[in-house]
Amino acid sequence: MNQENQIKIKIQKFGAFLSGMVMPNIGAFIAWGLLTALFIPTGWFPNERLGSMVGPTLNYLMPVLIGYTGGWAVYGRRGGVIGAISTMGVVIGADITMLIGGMIMGPLGAWIMKQVDKLYEGKVKPGMEMLVDNFSMGIVGLIMMIFGFVAIEPIISVILSVMTVGVNFLINAKLLPLTALFVQPGQVLFLNNAINHGIMTPIAIEQAAKFGKSVIFLVEANCGCWFGITLAFMFFGKGMAKKSAPAAALIMFFGGIGEVVFPYVLSKPKTLLGAILGNMASLFILTTFNGGTVAAVAMLVASFFLMRDKTEDYETEAALNTEGVGEPADTLETMTPSGNIENIIFACDAGMGSSVMGVSVMKNMLKKAMIYKNVEHVSVAEIPEKADLIVTTKSLEGRVRDVIKKYNKDIPVFAVDNLMNNAEYEKIIEYLKTLS
Repeated sequence: MNQENQIKIKIQKFGAFLSGMVMPNIGAFIAWGLLTALFIPTGWFPNERLGSMVGPTLNYLMPVLIGYTGGWAVYGRRGGVIGAISTMGVVIGADITMLIGGMIMGPLGAWIMKQVDKLYEGKVKPGMEMLVDNFSMGIVGLIMMIFGFVAIEPIISVILSVMTVGVNFLINAKLLPLTALFVQPGQVLFLNNAINHGIMTPIAIEQAAKFGKSVIFLVEANCGCWFGITLAFMFFGKGMAKKSAPAAALIMFFGGIGEVVFPYVLSKPKTLLGAILGNMASLFILTTFNGGTVAAVAMLVASFFLMRDKTEDYETEAALNTEGVGEPADTLETMTPSGNIENIIFACDAGMGSSVMGVSVMKNMLKKAMIYKNVEHVSVAEIPEKADLIVTTKSLEGRVRDVIKKYNKDIPVFAVDNLMNNAEYEKIIEYLKTLS
């Protein structure tokens, strides 16, 4: 694995870790969003008493939830508790919403707690474990709260203030569409979670708390441009890409799962310009008229390149099949499972998007074939040791192999162009039949 791929994998891991702190708490964000939309002074049903819950929910509950989830990811339940305690230090001392503070202090507090526990592991007298555990957490928690309050909060506040001023400048100067030059290429490299949860969401929530809305939510999360790309491939693509594009378009339209579209753009890099111009058009309309759509722009630009493209379909397939990072993907002929295949694991970046839909498709296909296997979806970072076969996308294959190294067992990794490709799963069904 070359250095460029290693860097890419590390960035993807970072994005997945950020996503892992935010995605489990989406329900809480939705609850806050509905509360805000309904009861703030500019909401649908203004109510001063109910609206008074908006600020505390955003300023206290959200950062602490993120800190708890981040701590849990590092050190289980004990890490979650110390993560929540650590986060309170930056929350109490701040005048702005400390979502990023939770993302920093939660995992940091959990990691420090883990190191402290290692210091006295095996040295505590029987019967004293609970006392030592609780007091050590209390002492570490106190130190982390003070550290967050005194040292971390001022730094994060300055950074967020500068970023917010910069974003407001772009909005006021009508330059926000230029962000598409950086956002769309990053998304295609599967860095969408890092961009969205690490940069856009904290700024957008801060604006929403003040004004009741924020266009920043749509800088990265806008699906119209990617839907337009799938339409272009559906009407003007060739071969395999043309056949599979309708399914990807439906998934993009109803589910907003961009990962199913990115392989198409990687196979024809010129079409990335369609997504960039599409999002630019969207952001221009949104900042000017507070509404609009962009699928048509992205489709027209991408269609132009696809109609002019003279590449034969087999070259497109070759491009799609070489977008993975790391070692070459296993084929069904070369797979050598260490035992019976009982647990099939679908892995995507966050474990809550394309892998969920892939599991649904696979379960239906297994049921029709009367093959009974356990099929689960997880994030790449949480692939369990019990996995007997892992299904993922080619762009995430390198990360998957990096994660499963620690298990010291040969787990076959079957990489596909996207996790909704039924034709690929037919091969898995036939392979499982040969093993039974």
